[in-house]
Amino acid sequence: MATVEIVRRSAMGRALRLFLGESKTLAGFLVWAGIAIVVFFVILAVFAPWIAPHDPNEVITTTAQPPSAAHPFGTNRLGQDILSRVIWGARIPLTVVALASAIAIAVGAPAGLLSGFYGGPMDRFLVLVMDSIYAFPGLLLAIVVAAVIGPGVVNVSLVIALVYAPTYFRVIRNHVVAVKEELFVEAADALALPRTTVIGRYVLPSVAQSIPVIFSVSAADAILTQAGLSFLGLGLPVDIPDWGVDASRYAGLFATMWWGVFFPGLMIIILTTALAFISEGLNDILNPLLRRKGAR
Repeated sequence: MATVEIVRRSAMGRALRLFLGESKTLAGFLVWAGIAIVVFFVILAVFAPWIAPHDPNEVITTTAQPPSAAHPFGTNRLGQDILSRVIWGARIPLTVVALASAIAIAVGAPAGLLSGFYGGPMDRFLVLVMDSIYAFPGLLLAIVVAAVIGPGVVNVSLVIALVYAPTYFRVIRNHVVAVKEELFVEAADALALPRTTVIGRYVLPSVAQSIPVIFSVSAADAILTQAGLSFLGLGLPVDIPDWGVDASRYAGLFATMWWGVFFPGLMIIILTTALAFISEGLNDILNPLLRRKGAR
């Protein structure tokens, strides 16, 4: 039992030790840079009522104005301050990503864990269902489902969770299939421990380090999917400050009012890039093959 416990503790702390040890490398820099940018947007979203200079729906002028000292991001055709709408708009993608990721993890991770560990008919059924969902292009599936259930933050979150739950399932299942053949799992089985104990105490900590990497990848895609749905008019009502909605509203006026599309689009790019930084950095840190190649 002591040997199994030592191995389990090592598996639980491996990711943290690797991250701290690699924090001064390029991979560590990417992770910290991405985290800093995401935290910046979280602060904007949480403190938007105090940071934004105007109410996002307040009509300030009667015409669209280019960026100026009074309005650094300019105003849109409705006379609203774009900087204020950009700040308030940070709330929607972050909320959608948080809800969608929580739902996707809650569905995909346990399903992958049980499917990979027990195998048999349940495994074949779950693989068939998840692969059927995964076979559809993500944005196309999101468009179809969103058109059926309608707009709204919760609905968009459910749509995105449906798209990315199979990703969690596939990665976790494949990892479990490999981990359950390890000696420490066989030792736990030899001690006649309950299956739930083996899964919860020994298998889960070993595969849990995959979840942050999957999250950062799927979160970046979720930002783009949510923006795409809003751009197509399937995400949120037009009166809600949202980067995708604002970019869609003035996409046809780029030649005469470029700032109406540029700044919301820029926020989407920055946040997506930050999440991509986290994903790439974590993958380099947690993947032993990539770390050995980097060392060479």
